[in-house]
Amino acid sequence: MATVEEDIEPPSQASAAQVLDKRRFSQDIRVLGRDEIDNLLSNVDGRPFSVIHRLPELKEEGIPYLMPGVPITCKVDNTERYTTRSKVHVGTLYTVTLTHGQFHWTVKRKYKHFEELHRDLYNHRMMIHLLPLGKFAKERQQLRDMPQEMPSLRGNQRSRMTSSKLKYLEEYLNGLLENRICRNHHSMSEFLSVGTLSFISDLGPKGLEGPIFKRSGGHRIQGLNCIGHHQFCFRWSRRWLVVKDSFLMYMNRDKGRINFVLLFDPEFQVKVGRAYTDTKYGVCIENFTRNLIIKCSSYRQAHWWSHEINRLAATCHFLKVQRFEGFAPPRDNTQTKWYINGSDYFADLADALEQAKEEIFITDWWLSPEVFLKRPATDNFWRLDEVLKRKAEQGVKVCVLLYKEVELALGINSGHSKRTLMDMHPNIKVMRHPDHVSSVVFLWAHHEKMVAIDQTVAFIGGIDLAFGRWDDKQYRLTDLGSTETTEKVAEPEPEPKGDTDQNGLAGPNPSDDKAEEVVDLTGNTKLWLGKDYSNFIRKDWVQLDKPFEDNIDRTRVPRMPWRDLSAAVHGKAARDVARHFIQRWNFTKIFKNKYKDNFYPYLLPKSHYSADTLSFTVPDTKKAKVQVLRSADRWSAGTCENSILNAYIHTIENSQHFIYIENQFFISCADGKTVYNGIGDAIVNRILRAYREQKTYRVFVVIPLLPGFEGDISTGGGNAIQAILHFTYRTICRGEQSILSRLSEMEDRWTEYITVCGLRTKAELSQSLVTELIYVHSKTLIADDRCYIIGSANINDRSMLGSRDSELAVFVEDEERIPSIMGGEEYQAGPLTLALRKECFSVLLGVASNPSIKIDDPISDDLFFLWWNSAAKLNATIYNKVFCCLPCNTVHNLQELKEYTSKERLSDTDPEKAREELKAIQGLLVHFPLKFLCEENLLPPLNTREGIAPVGLWT
Repeated sequence: MATVEEDIEPPSQASAAQVLDKRRFSQDIRVLGRDEIDNLLSNVDGRPFSVIHRLPELKEEGIPYLMPGVPITCKVDNTERYTTRSKVHVGTLYTVTLTHGQFHWTVKRKYKHFEELHRDLYNHRMMIHLLPLGKFAKERQQLRDMPQEMPSLRGNQRSRMTSSKLKYLEEYLNGLLENRICRNHHSMSEFLSVGTLSFISDLGPKGLEGPIFKRSGGHRIQGLNCIGHHQFCFRWSRRWLVVKDSFLMYMNRDKGRINFVLLFDPEFQVKVGRAYTDTKYGVCIENFTRNLIIKCSSYRQAHWWSHEINRLAATCHFLKVQRFEGFAPPRDNTQTKWYINGSDYFADLADALEQAKEEIFITDWWLSPEVFLKRPATDNFWRLDEVLKRKAEQGVKVCVLLYKEVELALGINSGHSKRTLMDMHPNIKVMRHPDHVSSVVFLWAHHEKMVAIDQTVAFIGGIDLAFGRWDDKQYRLTDLGSTETTEKVAEPEPEPKGDTDQNGLAGPNPSDDKAEEVVDLTGNTKLWLGKDYSNFIRKDWVQLDKPFEDNIDRTRVPRMPWRDLSAAVHGKAARDVARHFIQRWNFTKIFKNKYKDNFYPYLLPKSHYSADTLSFTVPDTKKAKVQVLRSADRWSAGTCENSILNAYIHTIENSQHFIYIENQFFISCADGKTVYNGIGDAIVNRILRAYREQKTYRVFVVIPLLPGFEGDISTGGGNAIQAILHFTYRTICRGEQSILSRLSEMEDRWTEYITVCGLRTKAELSQSLVTELIYVHSKTLIADDRCYIIGSANINDRSMLGSRDSELAVFVEDEERIPSIMGGEEYQAGPLTLALRKECFSVLLGVASNPSIKIDDPISDDLFFLWWNSAAKLNATIYNKVFCCLPCNTVHNLQELKEYTSKERLSDTDPEKAREELKAIQGLLVHFPLKFLCEENLLPPLNTREGIAPVGLWT
C-alpha cells in the first residue's frame, strides 16, 4: 500500500506528476561548469546560497562538504559521565568543539565513535591500496603524494604517557583532518556532523545535523492524513536532519535531495517520549502544519536532540506571536521606499530583477508575461517574460506562484501565464493554487502581489505584474501614438510570423497556442500595447493568449487610468516577505500532487544574521521601522493570521489628527451577520471621540466611483456592480449600521470630520471630449504624517478576516522627525510619511496647476473645506453638466437613470462651451455620489447567478 510519505517523497524516476502537468521541461538542465565548481571550491568565507539549488549535481561531482583550503581544527574540552544500558557500566561522552573558517559547532561522541571512525578510515585506505578500481585512481595518487601516515588511534607508549586522554584524542582528530583523504571521507563527515548545507553563509550558523530515522505522515493538511490512517500505516526512513536558526529540514543524502522543510512558528515545540510519539526514544517536532516524529537510539540521545533543537530555535523571532498578532516583528532601520502608480514601481522593479544573482520569487493574483516594465518600449528587452528568461539563463531560479482562478468566473487565464513562462527555461518554475475541488476553496483567492529578489529586496503592494496596471500621475485617457510612428510600425514585414493587427504587432497563427511576439517596436511611442490598453468596466479582458491584439477600439474608447501604491523593502523585512513566499511555495508543493516531483524544489529561507548585507539597494530609499503583515489561512498558507486588519484598527484607534484612506473597496461596519471586519466601526468611534472632546479630526476616504466589474452603468451596471455598490453604501450612508447613521448624534456636523471622494479626469480623443473615472486600486492607510500601511488588502471581509483571501502588506513607521505643521501648530512629522501624504494630496488637488493650494497642514479648515471638499463638489457638478456622468447624486432610481442617460450631453451639443466649463476643473477629486440609486435595492435578484452566490463573495 502506498503511504502518504511516498507521495511527499516521490522516487527520482519519472512520476505521475510529470504526466499530469504537461510542460516543455520535465527536469532541470544539470550541468555544473568547471568555473562554477572552482568557485564553490575556492570560496573561503562559505558556500554561496545558490548551492541549495545544485545539491544533486554537487553529489554527482563529489564536491567535498568541507571547504578545500580552509583549515578545520578541533578541541576536545569536556567529558560527561553517563550510565549505559546495563545500568552498571559508566561511560564517558566527549565534547568536541570544531572550527572551520567562520563556522563553529560542537558534537558529542563516545570513545566507540572514535573507534568506528578509525576502522572506517583504515578500511577505506586499504581498499585504495589493494583494489585497482578507477574510482580510486585520484585518491591513490593523493595517497602517494602525502608523506604523513594516518594517525593511530592507540598512538605510541610515549604519547599515551605524556598526554591526557582528552589531549590525545584532540591530537588524533587534528592529525586526521590534515589528511585530505581522511578529511573528506563520508565517515568523517558523519562524525563531524557536516553536510552540503553546513557552510552556506546565508543560512546562518552551522546549526545541528545528523542522521535520523523519521516516521511518515503527521501532516496537518486537509486530505493528506484523512481518516487518521497515518497513525497505523506508516514507515520509517533514514534521513539527514539539518536544524538552522529559523527552520529545520531533512534530506536524502544519497541522492542529494531535500525531502521536507519545517519552518519555526509560534506553534513550534519539541516533545520527547512515548506519550507524544508512540515510539520508544521518540522525538516529536511540530509546528502549525506538521507533527514530525523521529526515532533515536537511546533515551539520552532523544533528550539531546530535543535540547539542541530548542537551543538553536531560542533566538528565532518567529516562535512568538508578534505585534498585531503577526508572524514577523517590526524591523528597525529598514531601507524602504513608496511608489504611487506603476511607472516608477515597474522601472525600479526591472532594474532590481537585473541585479538578481540567486532567486526571484513572484506571487500575483494575475500575471501577464508580456507586460512591459519600462515604457515606451522600443524593443523587447524590458518585457517581463524576456527579463525572467534572461535571468534564468544566467542560473537564477525563478519561482512564481499564481492564483488558479475559477475559469467560469474570471478570465485572467493563469494557465496561459504558466505555460508561457515555463516553456522558456527549466529554471523558471510556476505553481498555481488552489485546486478548488480538493481544497474545497471556490470563493477565495490568492490576492497578494509581491516580488522578492535574492531574499534581499522585496516589492509589495497593490500592483500585479499585469496588463492595465502601468500608469503615472498624468492618468492619460488616450494612447494613439504619433501618426508617423503608427504607420511605420504597421508596415508589413516581408515574412510575417502571423497576422498583423492594427497596432503593427504580429498575432499568432491559429494553430499556435503560444503568445505572439512583438515584431518591430522601433520608434514606438505608445505606452499601452495591445490588451494593456484597457477599460475593463466597458469590456473585460478576453483572449489573453493574444496579448498584442487590442481589446477595445482605442480610437473611440478612452482607457481607464489605474491608481495604485506599492513599496520596496530591504534587509530583514525583505527576508520576512521571502519567508512568507517560501511558506506558501512549500505548502503548495506538499498539497498538490502534480508538484511533488523533483522539478519543483523545496525553498529555504535565508538567515536574518546576514540580512543587513545588501548586494544592491533600490535608489532613493529612506530608513524606517517596517513590519510585514498578512492575511493567511490554512487553505492558503497552512497557518492563520489577520494582522493587516489588526494593524488597520490599531492605527485608526490611536491616530491623533487624521487618517487618509485610498482603497479599491470600502465594505465594513460589522454586524456579525453579513460583515465582520471592524474598520468602519473604528472610524466611527474615533470620530465620535473627537466630536465629544471638541477636537479637530479628519478622515479622508478615496475609493473608485464604480466597482471594477464589466457592466453598462447606464442600465444599472449589472448585478456584480450593483452588489458591490450595495455593500459600499451600506458602509457609508445607508442602513443603521452605516457610518453616517451611527454619527447621527452629530447631526450635519459629520461633514467636518469625514469626506468620501472618487477620482475622475478628462481628455480629447479623436477630436471629441471624453471623461473617465480613475480606477482607485490602492490599499493604503496614512495616519498623522507618521506611519502608513501599503499592501494588497482591500477594506472588506475577503481581504481582512484572514480566513478568506490571502494578502500581504507593510506597516511603515518613521523613526526620524522633521518640522511640519498640524492644526496650525508646529508638529514633528515623519519624513517618509509626510512626503507620501503630500504627494497624494498634490496630485489629487492639482497643486501643479494652482500653487496657491497649501497642503502642508492636512487638517486645516482651508484644506479640508475649501481645497478638498469645495473642489470635489465643483468638479462633480461640472463633469455632470458636461458629460452627464454616472454615477451621480441626481439619479435615485432606475427610471431616473433611464431619463438621465437619454439627455443630450453638452460635450456633444456644444463642445466649445464644454471646453470652457472644463477649464474650471481643479485636480482629480469628485465627491462620491452618496444618493445614487438610493431608492433601489441593489442586491442581486435571487434568480441570477450573482444572487445565488454566497453573500461573502461580495463582502
